[in-house]
Amino acid sequence: MKRNKKERQSMLTDTIKENPFVTDEELAEKFTVSIQTIRLDRLELSIPELRERIKNVAEKRFEDEVRSLPLEEVIGEIIDIELDKSAISILDIKKEHVFKRNKIARGHHLFAQANSLAVAVINDELALTAKANIQFTRSVKENERVIAKARVISIDSDNGRTHVEVMSYVNSELVFKGEFQMYRSKNEK
Repeated sequence: MKRNKKERQSMLTDTIKENPFVTDEELAEKFTVSIQTIRLDRLELSIPELRERIKNVAEKRFEDEVRSLPLEEVIGEIIDIELDKSAISILDIKKEHVFKRNKIARGHHLFAQANSLAVAVINDELALTAKANIQFTRSVKENERVIAKARVISIDSDNGRTHVEVMSYVNSELVFKGEFQMYRSKNEK
């Protein structure tokens, strides 16, 4: 059923409020219009694109939860976190992350994403990397999306250490694996 522009835009606003992670493609299908029409509607309504909506939702949701560092210091965008349990972040590999000659991501960006996620998952004001054992399992190229998943393996409050495992993927392929021994305050758990 075709709707007039005003109706469609009103429904579009409601749909995005209900699910900020809905894609332009899904919206176009839902409202039986072109993707370009959805983009123009969003522009007129000052609704940001999906990537910006995800970032805004994550910042609002996690700004009070992450204790060990400010959210803007996390490399990548945190999309889920449960302190002292698990966390997930996304890093889109862009031109500034890769070597010019071969378009392969510099390793320190993948490490920084994993390490900052290992810090962020710690439920403490102080979290520092004491030791890291990392492995790069395949090259990551420009325009690929890296999804890092951190999991707290153990918390030893007696010596103030937390063991965090971080696995990073492009699609479902493992590209980075890291085990981090994190220092935290001894009196926190």
